[in-house]
Formats: sequence, structure tokens, C-alpha cells
Amino acid sequence: MSNAEFKTAIRIIDEAHAQDPNRVPSSQGEQPYELLYSNKMSEYLQKCDPDASEILRIAVRAQHLRRWEVPRDSYAKNKAGYHLWRTYLKKRQADLAASICLQSGYTEEDANRVAGLIRKENLKQDMETQTLEDVACLVFLDDQFEEFEKEHDEAKIINILRKTWSKMSKRGHELALGISMSDRAAELINKALADQ
Repeated sequence: MSNAEFKTAIRIIDEAHAQDPNRVPSSQGEQPYELLYSNKMSEYLQKCDPDASEILRIAVRAQHLRRWEVPRDSYAKNKAGYHLWRTYLKKRQADLAASICLQSGYTEEDANRVAGLIRKENLKQDMETQTLEDVACLVFLDDQFEEFEKEHDEAKIINILRKTWSKMSKRGHELALGISMSDRAAELINKALADQ
């Protein structure tokens, strides 16, 4: 990309991700989790849509913007608490990303579009929103699923996998089935998809 506004927005987003105090090992040594996550999001976007617009690239990169500042345990540990947390995060992250877009020289219309994508408005009808959702699901399956499944019983995991699958497009399904996984993770996915 040669667009100055795009480069500025990505730089500001990555600077925010770099402040994440949660560190994880990577091939480049220990890194802030959200910086590593956002890079994986961008890598999967390249697989899903190599010609993605700048606006979608920014939304994908900013999806978890400053998420560590609102930890899951700041809400009730039940389904309602989880949904309140996720709803608040989507709005907050969308607002932060829109502000960065304006700061970087994008129009208000573009900033609002980035925010709408992060809020996942019109999922299934809007191709860019669907692509962002596919990317998020692919990163979950590739990067987070194997650890996540150890924390929950099999019935809950299968239900989560079915919900994840239902949010994805056909292209997302194709890419998901190509992810290299442990035997246990593959078994759970096969069980989840058996009745689909």
C-alpha cells in the first residue's frame, strides 16, 4: 500500500497493540499478544481476500484495539455478562478505530465504515463484514482453539464450533478445513460438523 493515510492508521493501531502488557512467545521472541493477534488477522485477510480495501484492512487490524483494557472478568461470569462485555468491546473498539482513521486523514464516511465493520453490521449481507468475521473465526480456530478447548467440556466446545461455523462463509469454511490441527481439535471439529 502506498496510501499515506493507510500507513499512518496502521502505524497508530500497531503502536496501540504494542502497549498490550500480555506477552506471548512467537517466532520473533516474546511479543504483545494483541500485536501478534492483529498480524495474524492481516495474514488471514490476505488469504481470504488478497484485494481487500484499505478500509477492510484497517478494520481487521483494529478489531481488538486496546481490548486488554477491558478484561473479561470486569463483567459477570455468565452468558449475559459475556454478551455485555462483547457488545461493549465492539462499540469501544469501533469508536477508537474511527478516531484513528480521522486522525490519519480519512474522511468521516471512511471512519464510520471502519467502525461499522468492527461492529460487524450487516453480517451475511455485507461482503466486507462477512470477510472480517471469517478472518476472526479463522484466527480463533488456528491460534486459540486448542488452548480454549482444554478449558471447557466437550458439549460446550461442540456448540461453540457450530456457532463459529454458522457465522462463516463458504470460503471461510474452505480455509478452516485447511488449518493444521492436533488430532483432538480435528476430532472435535468433525463432531461439530457431523450433523451440519
